[in-house]
Amino acid sequence: MPDLLPPTIDPVAAERWRQAAPPLSPWLHEEIARRMEQRLEWIVQAPKRWCHWEPVRGGLQAHGLLAARYPQAGVQVHEGVARRAAVAREQLGQRWWQPARWLGGAAQFGPPQPGSVDMLWANMALHTAADPQQLIGQWHQALAVDGYVMFSCLGPDTLRELHALYAELGWPVPGHAFTDMHDWGDMLVQAGFSEPVMDMEHITLTFATPERLLQELRELGCNLHPARFPALRGRQWRRQLEEALRQRLASPAHGGQLALTFEIVYGHAYKPAPRLRVSESSAVSLQDMRTMLKGGRNPGLR
Repeated sequence: MPDLLPPTIDPVAAERWRQAAPPLSPWLHEEIARRMEQRLEWIVQAPKRWCHWEPVRGGLQAHGLLAARYPQAGVQVHEGVARRAAVAREQLGQRWWQPARWLGGAAQFGPPQPGSVDMLWANMALHTAADPQQLIGQWHQALAVDGYVMFSCLGPDTLRELHALYAELGWPVPGHAFTDMHDWGDMLVQAGFSEPVMDMEHITLTFATPERLLQELRELGCNLHPARFPALRGRQWRRQLEEALRQRLASPAHGGQLALTFEIVYGHAYKPAPRLRVSESSAVSLQDMRTMLKGGRNPGLR
């Protein structure tokens, strides 16, 4: 792949959002996590240890669903931002009187060690990464052989009504472009994963007022496009936007409420056993050699 970096994400803005994003799980993130958790029915082998990647934004309620599904599994919780790491410890840490603390299900906090987890769960994080290939590489490194990643993110049809409205008004785009699920599959293979399974669905959210719609979008994220509005806009522009939303997003199919489309991409892939590259002189680490001799196998799907 010639260029794996997103062409429409400003890295500075992406890092600023990562640091400033509110310490809450948006409703949509929790709903997508709930749907993704149901897909675990197709996984034959339960993980002995799993990692919840950035759960504060990805879904604190979802953490409870996963812990209930795998009550005996060890849990590693990773939050890359200090203030959300504190929230994760407060919300997900076990108190001394809770049974999970003594029965093996208590969460450990911090980045996962290489090859230490059998499942890595990353909900609604990938579409805001300025270097998604690097992030996917981190997931691959954390997984043990035959471990698997489960992730979700926004797809390219997301907010298509809002993009059309901004184009009609001659304004800069309202958000950065989201990556197609087939490209995510290619990136997974590029990072060393095998058997990627990609899927998508469209969800329509409706809002009673423009104010409620804009509030929801602010909770979900921000515009990371390099060509976004370069400065603050005033009250007159805000009134113009709200009136345009009221007139052009009202959907007769939804009782006149304002409707927005979200494309949700789901991904799943395994980390295969390392392969020895054959040449006149080949080198392989001791750990990889042990793994190859053990003959790690894909646990597969139901």
